[in-house]
Amino acid sequence: MSYATQVLDLARQVSETQEPQVRAAAGLVVASLRAGGVVNAFGSGHSEAIAMEIAGRAGGLVPSNRLTPRDLVLYGGQPPGTLTAELERDPAVAQRVYDLAPVEPQDVFVLISSSGVNGTVVELATIVKDKGHPLIALTSVRHSTRMTSRHPSGHKLLDLADVVIDNGSPYGDAVLELPGGGSYGAVSTITSALLAQMVVTTAVDELVALGETPPIYLSVNVTGGDEHNKALESRYAGRIRRGA
Repeated sequence: MSYATQVLDLARQVSETQEPQVRAAAGLVVASLRAGGVVNAFGSGHSEAIAMEIAGRAGGLVPSNRLTPRDLVLYGGQPPGTLTAELERDPAVAQRVYDLAPVEPQDVFVLISSSGVNGTVVELATIVKDKGHPLIALTSVRHSTRMTSRHPSGHKLLDLADVVIDNGSPYGDAVLELPGGGSYGAVSTITSALLAQMVVTTAVDELVALGETPPIYLSVNVTGGDEHNKALESRYAGRIRRGA
């Protein structure tokens, strides 16, 4: 099968099989927002793209923050040259990321990692649960269950979450086989983005059903978008940030 065919089939599969988990996750988001909370989304590497789907984008929720290891530079004063790909494996990074964020007890967290085994994301999940926050994990169950945790506890992200949403990607992420071995054509970003948007849209639908007006961003490229967004952001002053 072609890459497009496989991606479309997988997207259809996860949209159907993960619907109960999506609804459960949306329920946690709605409860947090109604209590004055904020959705904190964390991803490193390519998973940061999924955090961007959840936090600070047109058609998405205003009360949201995107957390990344880069926050150590943006908000923590760490020199830019110290940012490397290895940071996502360092458990010590997680506490600093959490401490630098404007977190309150009623906040909900969405942590995204296909492997779900690296030190930073597992440590952050541990901190989030120790602090009593609801935790949603977006991961690949097939990949994660074949991996050994890189966290000292031996835990993986899927062991710690209140709700686990499976992005359906295979071990190694890519779906097309090379003749001499190996594979190409990654899918986790596409299926994870779909599932992330399903969580957000389901949460919005639930808020509407409750008679509430969801705090949703308009595109800044439509008339009145800037004014609309600034008015909503002012309601969450000190609670949300829009870093680089």
